[in-house]
Amino acid sequence: MFSDQKSMTPHRGRASTGGSFPPFDVTLEDLRTLMEFRGDEAREKINTDYGGTDGFCQRLQTDPNNGISNNADELHRRRQVFGKNEIPPHPPKSIFMLVYEAIQDVTLIILLIAAAVSLALTFYRPQEEEGGSSDDSEQEAGWIEGAAILVSVIAVVFVTAMNDYTKERQFRGLQKKIETEHKFAVIREGQQLHVIVNELVVGDIAQIKYGDLLPTDGILIQSNDLKIDESSLTGESDHIKKSVEHDPMLLSGTHVMEGSGRMVITAVGVNSQTGIIMTLLGAAKNALEDERKEKQKEEKKTRRRSKTSGEKLPNSTLPIDGDIGRQPPEITIDDGTKQALLENEENIKLDGYNGAVASGAATAGKNEIDIATTKKERSVLQAKLTRLAIQIGYAGSFVAVCTMLILVVRFCIENYFVAHKPFSITNLNYFIKFLIIGVTVLVVAVPEGLPLAVTLSLAYSVKKMMKDNNLVRHLDACETMGSATTICSDKTGTLTTNRMTAVQSFINEVLYKDTPKWEKLNEKTRDLLIHCISINSSYSSQVLPPKKVGENMQQLGNKTECGLLGFVLSLGQSYQTIRDAYPEELIFKVYTFNSVRKSMSTVIELKDGFGTTFGYRVFSKGASEITLRKCRWIFGQNGLAPFSEHNYDRLMRDVIEPMASDGLRTICLAYKDYILKKDEQAAGNEVIYDGEIEWDDENSIINDLTVIAIIGIQDPVRPEVPEAIAKCQRAGIVVRMVTGDNINTARSIATSCGILKPGEDFIALEGKDFNERIRNEEGEVVQEKLDLIWPKLRVLARAQPTDKYILVKGIIDSKLSANREVVAVTGDGTNDGPALKKADVGFAMGIAGTDVAKEASDIILTDDNFTSIVKAVMWGRNIYDSIAKFLQFQLTVNVVAIVIALVGALAIQDTPIKAVQMLWVNLIMDTLASLALATEPPTEDLLKRKPYGRTRYIR
Repeated sequence: MFSDQKSMTPHRGRASTGGSFPPFDVTLEDLRTLMEFRGDEAREKINTDYGGTDGFCQRLQTDPNNGISNNADELHRRRQVFGKNEIPPHPPKSIFMLVYEAIQDVTLIILLIAAAVSLALTFYRPQEEEGGSSDDSEQEAGWIEGAAILVSVIAVVFVTAMNDYTKERQFRGLQKKIETEHKFAVIREGQQLHVIVNELVVGDIAQIKYGDLLPTDGILIQSNDLKIDESSLTGESDHIKKSVEHDPMLLSGTHVMEGSGRMVITAVGVNSQTGIIMTLLGAAKNALEDERKEKQKEEKKTRRRSKTSGEKLPNSTLPIDGDIGRQPPEITIDDGTKQALLENEENIKLDGYNGAVASGAATAGKNEIDIATTKKERSVLQAKLTRLAIQIGYAGSFVAVCTMLILVVRFCIENYFVAHKPFSITNLNYFIKFLIIGVTVLVVAVPEGLPLAVTLSLAYSVKKMMKDNNLVRHLDACETMGSATTICSDKTGTLTTNRMTAVQSFINEVLYKDTPKWEKLNEKTRDLLIHCISINSSYSSQVLPPKKVGENMQQLGNKTECGLLGFVLSLGQSYQTIRDAYPEELIFKVYTFNSVRKSMSTVIELKDGFGTTFGYRVFSKGASEITLRKCRWIFGQNGLAPFSEHNYDRLMRDVIEPMASDGLRTICLAYKDYILKKDEQAAGNEVIYDGEIEWDDENSIINDLTVIAIIGIQDPVRPEVPEAIAKCQRAGIVVRMVTGDNINTARSIATSCGILKPGEDFIALEGKDFNERIRNEEGEVVQEKLDLIWPKLRVLARAQPTDKYILVKGIIDSKLSANREVVAVTGDGTNDGPALKKADVGFAMGIAGTDVAKEASDIILTDDNFTSIVKAVMWGRNIYDSIAKFLQFQLTVNVVAIVIALVGALAIQDTPIKAVQMLWVNLIMDTLASLALATEPPTEDLLKRKPYGRTRYIR
């Protein structure tokens, strides 16, 4: 099919761009109309108008199994006909707009007015008074002060505007970096590729899995237990079950909460559902803004009449332009829709990704800096600086008012009461001068250079942190890490290498400390073993030959599954041969892994030599102690045997606990057969059925299993982690491990890392015990009970994502510590989102993390390594210390200038340091000090002091 595509000729809608490509049998308008359908109506529409998903794919000239051609001309053609997967970003503010915003500062406006009046008065020459004449030389030089103040203010405004312009450019660069990190799996020419989301095109066959954030609209063509969170678009919190038979419509910006599948992409960029909504939001905001301006004009003209708020403006029409040289159908927005869209804007959680969630969608009328800084209520350092700025403002205002009053009162007394001089208009010059001095004192008192210092320090740090494998998504996370007192870390991949290897196995009641010989294994058991591993795992998980000689095998996909697949290869067998015999599209049902199940199960059909189905086989794998509880049979040395409570206790004691104590993750492999009712006698572990099986009754299906084997998988501790944790401990930061592994494995790894040390009075708990200790009789979490646990808690095993959230929230809310705790947390799963958002700093895994986790995070660890968190702590403390140094330096100068101004006003009715001089000193001092202090690199010495915490004052 791909060779034929090279002769296609696209034209408008049904075709094409010039060339020899045949036209598409579906237009952009057809696709937009189709994506408005939902549920069974959508399925009916696809079946009736397009002949099902296969017919629909044919119209889009794509193959459900092999995808489209990866030819550049073919991709370009699709982008021209159906649009690019981009949403135009919100245009940046011009330098003139930034200048206008900078000049809105009240103190600068007062200075400008005062300088203008001062200039005007210098050119006013009154008639000579009796007894003397004006000093011409003094009058001629009088304009200099006013002009100098004007120049100073202009310089301050332009420096501020350029600072804001640079800040916005840097943030957009950071946003673009984040977007290029987001890739999506597609099938092109039969090969799975990971493509940057803005390069996706209509007709691509996309692989979707647990944790993905969908970057385009699409139609499901194959699914396994798929559930989608559509709350970002609809506001509905319930997860929507999706299937080819019932509801195949997938929308951009929604989250895959469970399962996996494949979809054909139907709409990208501004034509996707998210793109349409974000464009509507922009139009609605503009329309409402126009309405507000119009009303303001009306009110000015008709102040004495009542407001005409009841008048209704005509509906506005919104053309949505794609990069296709044409316009989709117009969409009208009434006033109610505008308001509803604006009110629901926060439901569209689209920060940081391109395509259907591109930078344009991320802004949607807000600039990106607002989104970045409003994610958390306020960073720890920002809260302290705000408090300090308010205190300085009060003090500066008091001194400025006192200085001005003293000068005015003294001038009036000396001239009008003592010398009995009459009031002259030239006296206004003195009062303007006193006002300028007072305002200048206020300007000097307030550290305007502080935002510049913070911005420069953050910008410098963010750029350098990228080299330390920290991709910062929210700028304030950098400074907050400097105050961190607790790090709640995952185990797998963060503290360990995330390179899984099966090193022990328990098969036919024999414990193997190394790989067993294939020929020595029971024939039936070994066949079930390799089929269970090969079929009951994501087909995207693969173990491939090394890229270079001497390197390890490549592990792609889920690392636990890769460890099991590697075990199949070590037995001398091929998992790919088995997968070819059972292609993914022929799998009957999948119960995907999630944090609640702690297991994955796959159902396949059993067929005889004539292709007739005579039953089903359920393969299951999962956490050993959980899966074993669901087993009723086991393959022993003498064949099939019942699996009793006694056998369970013996396996736990003799096999699983010793493996876990060696730091191994133990996986139980099991199966179950459903056999159609027949005359022959069934085996003891077979389930006979007659009629329909209730596949949605998971508790019944995944029960009465037969144990095939228990595999012990090693995930060694990263060699650099123990030293990194020791650095954290010396720096006064407590590291806590939160993991889904069992308590023995977690305790072993924690001891190897140095989180747990012999002789120390720290505790390790399982999630179940943790919840029992912190909840009351009604099941509610009690902060007082949690306060008894968390200070000594170092390991939380078999933890659910809710346990992690409760722990993080409890530590943050606790008031046990004198300076309050500041918590950082790592996460990689979809359900880690709440904990990542609640934490002061959320770290997502760049390699193993899901899109949902990355979206909820503040910093992405591009190497998934704990040592990178230590680097973030160093940079955070460096920012904190740099800003503290700047404040010490500037406040020293400011206090001296203020005291001189105040004493001068009292003593000589003038200030030794003139207003112009103070302004220029303030400007130059701010800029140069910011540059000097904000760009100091961090050192290891920063980790030798304790963290400052949440409430301690800046020192």
